Order: sequence, then structure tokens, then C-alpha cells
Amino acid sequence: MRRIFKTVEDHLIECTTLEKGVWVHLQSPTREEVEGLTTRFGLDPTYLPAALDEEESARMEYDAERQHTLILVDIPCVETEGSGYVYSTIPLGIVLCDEVIITVCTRDTPIINDFTEERIRNFWTYKRARFILQLLHRNASRFLSYLKQIDKASQLIQEKLEKSSRNQELLQMMKLEKSLVYFNTSLKGNAMVLERLMRQDVLRRYPEDTDLLEDVIIENKQAIDMCSIYRDIMSNATASFASIISNNLNITMKTLTSLTVLLSIPTIIASLWGMNVKVPLAGTSWAFWAILGIAGVVALVAGVFMARKNMFK
Repeated sequence: MRRIFKTVEDHLIECTTLEKGVWVHLQSPTREEVEGLTTRFGLDPTYLPAALDEEESARMEYDAERQHTLILVDIPCVETEGSGYVYSTIPLGIVLCDEVIITVCTRDTPIINDFTEERIRNFWTYKRARFILQLLHRNASRFLSYLKQIDKASQLIQEKLEKSSRNQELLQMMKLEKSLVYFNTSLKGNAMVLERLMRQDVLRRYPEDTDLLEDVIIENKQAIDMCSIYRDIMSNATASFASIISNNLNITMKTLTSLTVLLSIPTIIASLWGMNVKVPLAGTSWAFWAILGIAGVVALVAGVFMARKNMFK
């Protein structure tokens, strides 16, 4: 799907013609749409398809001959899975050429929607360098927002783990920890792209753009630090709760074993007096009650002994 936007009198409108100063957004584009834009603006044939490969890593390329720039960054996305959410990252391609700016993504993302729905202040499609920096800044802010959601979700899961010993909560914690690994890797890749942008003059033509780029770098670094902290906390919490669940199982097994030992004492005594041979008290009428009393006393003594050894805790 191809959409074309243009700023007219400080308002974003959607148009149908490719003209100078427009923003072209491709979401899951067809082969014809990709080839058409590549031919129309003389782009490197690898630029637009790069963002369609979800395994593509963040990078920046500059074609000095054509003066075209490709910025490929990872953006966060969230999907529902059962009763919870799964967080991951996908590539977002930004192509800067003389006439237009082109963005490419495989899915609908809130980052692009914030611009198309005019939630971003001081945004104009013809100020392409600033638009790219605003995109990168919004991306870093979205990472921070999702990291806070992951931290809140992990706290809720930990509260459930304190009251239950099921594997379901542990599996949810592992999924969140996996999401943090994806985020950490993507944020570090984005940091390398931002450092390269800082060293080059592609987006630093105006002082305010330089300040905005520095803000993006700071925001991205903060996201990296938060991600590392949350990942360490969640990893330790997962390991601790796994140990607690295993320890609770051991306590349960110890208690059941102790009860089995106590119940086996009367069984052994009754078995001895149930043999088909002559046994003591065989000819008396009160033998049953005597044997029952002996079994009870022995079981009671064994129970007291085991209780003192904390065998039931």
C-alpha cells in the first residue's frame, strides 16, 4: 500500500501525485510499487526492499554519486498472544533523496500513525532532515513507553507468582525477558546508526537539527540503560521464582514422605500379627486392642520425633 502526504498551510493532507516535498509511505508494498519508486527517483534497487526483510539489521548507507541516503532502524511492535502481549521489533526504512522522503515498513505502526494523524508538533514534509530526526525521536520514545509496559506487566506476573506455583506465569516472564533481549539488540543497533549520523553532515544542516539529534541519542541511550536494568531484574526474578517453586515442591514431597512413613508403621505391625504362625497374644481376647495401642504409640513417638526434626515443614 502506498500513501502520499504533503504539508499544506501547516496541515498534513493526503495526495495522489509524486511531487517535490512530499512524503511517501509504503506499508507492505507490492513489487510493482517498489520498482516504480525505485525507477522514478533513480534509487539503489536494494534500498526499499531492505526494510521488507524482518531479519535486516539497523544500518545507514549513503550513495555519494546519487546523493541518496538509506537509514534503516528497528522499531518496536506489540502483538496479543493469548491473555498477554508479545513485544518484538521490525525494520523501518527511511530513504532521503533530492525530491521526496520515503518510509518503508511491513506493518502498521503507531510511530507512523502519530505523523499521519498529526500528533507531532512542528512537522512539515518538506523539512526532510527534521522529519527524519522526529521519526527517530518518536521511535526512541516508543521504546521507552513499551519498556515501561513490560516492567508493569512483569510486576503483575510476580504478584501472581507469589500466590501460585504454576508454570504459566514463569512462561510469561520468559516471554517478556525474550522481548527485552530483542529490544536491547535493536536499541544498540539504532545507537550505531545515530552515532554515524552524528559524525556526518547529512542531517546536521541547521543548529536546531543538531540539538534534536543529540536529544534522540540521549533518549536512545536512556532506553538502552532501562532495557538492561529491566532485563537483569527480570532474569534474577525468574531464576528466584523458579527456585522458590522447586523448593516448594521439595517441601511438599518431604511432607508426603513423612506422612507415608507414619502410615507405614501401623501397617508393618498389623502385618506381623497377621502371619499364619503362632504370634504373641494369639489366644487372648484383648489382643486386637493391645496391638492397636502399640501401633498408635509407636506412630505417635515417630510423629513427635519427625516433628522435632522439622520433617513436616
